[in-house]
Amino acid sequence: MDSVTQIVLGAAVGEVVLGKKAGNRAMLWGAVAGTIPDLDVVANFVTDEMSALAFHRGISHSIFFAVLAPFAFAWLVNNIYKGELYQKKSYRSLGSVFWIGSVLVFMGLFNFVPVMATGKISTTVLGITLGIFVLFSAIIWKGYYKKEPATINTNYRDWYWLFFWATVTHPLLDSCTSFGTQLFQPFSNYRVAFNTISVADPIYTLPFLVCLIVASWYTREHRWRRVVNWIGIGLSSAYLLFGVYHKYKVDKIAVAAFEHKQISYNRFTTSPTILNNYLWNVVAEGDTAYYHTQFSLFDEPQTLGKLRIFPKNHHLIDKYKGDRTYQILTWFSNGYYNIIRRRDGQLQLNDMRFGTFGDVEGKEEDYIFKFILSEKNGELHAQEGDATEQDVGATFGFLIERIFGRKVDTSPGFLKGPDPL
Repeated sequence: MDSVTQIVLGAAVGEVVLGKKAGNRAMLWGAVAGTIPDLDVVANFVTDEMSALAFHRGISHSIFFAVLAPFAFAWLVNNIYKGELYQKKSYRSLGSVFWIGSVLVFMGLFNFVPVMATGKISTTVLGITLGIFVLFSAIIWKGYYKKEPATINTNYRDWYWLFFWATVTHPLLDSCTSFGTQLFQPFSNYRVAFNTISVADPIYTLPFLVCLIVASWYTREHRWRRVVNWIGIGLSSAYLLFGVYHKYKVDKIAVAAFEHKQISYNRFTTSPTILNNYLWNVVAEGDTAYYHTQFSLFDEPQTLGKLRIFPKNHHLIDKYKGDRTYQILTWFSNGYYNIIRRRDGQLQLNDMRFGTFGDVEGKEEDYIFKFILSEKNGELHAQEGDATEQDVGATFGFLIERIFGRKVDTSPGFLKGPDPL
């Protein structure tokens, strides 16, 4: 899931574990613990792209890490609060800089997303994030730096359990997405992916965030603080179960449709499209091709429409089977990939689990998750494709249109897919 969602979840869990003793500090440290697993993104800056791809959602997202790492973090935080350092204004100065700096970093990430998507800075996003930054800085200044510290009656065990629960819930939530999470590292690199929620879903996050903010306004002793926080956890958990039900329904419809259309397939996968849980990608794997479509729970009739055929073309990279890049890409995609030739002559590997931007023909820019392949010194190399190739505005508009459904063409045959090589 996205960083904001993990921060909210971590803060809510921190409140459950230690809110009565530590107040908003439990939320803050829970938010930190909920962020820690995603620090594996630093691999993007210190290693090659394939290593970073394999490392992300790896050891830092494992149950092993969630059990061991809290020993160190609990020791650090416990020593802060039980020693004289916590009472010193210099500590509060350093803490203020840390929290304000953290918010600045996350605000920067928010602005980085539209830049990556469109190549331009969004003045709307910039204005909103600057407003949030100023508000948060004012709260920190008045409620933390200028205020005398409250008594914190906590011990090492308290902080261990806060960091454990706030850390372990991060990869468990990530496992519900289609990206996959290596829960069992370092013993196995198997990627757990339940495909029941999108990697970013505001319907999950926003009510949860509102409840968390409201809960933080109450004092640590107030009963409504715990009630409101649990309401947020309850709503978000109910939405996760809602996704499980949706997946069951989509899978059932897909199986019936494949049988009706007399499509022979080896396996299939379904997953929600970005930002919602109503429009789903459906991909079935045949011997030589994939069958792909998008299904909305508002579609009429409730069945799959015509499917597009995407040739696998796996033979184009079979000679690289021993290469590390080949092994990482095929492992990451769980074998759901096809190969096309780009207009510039290079090969492109597309992760079919994520499908395409709408019901399109399958041109090189249409695929959501793609890698451009090249050969250097006889070895296969890959670079992630550029998202700015796609018209983001048109894509978002089509997404909204499809979420709310349309009449489905159920006549025999298939829609045109990409031209074979």
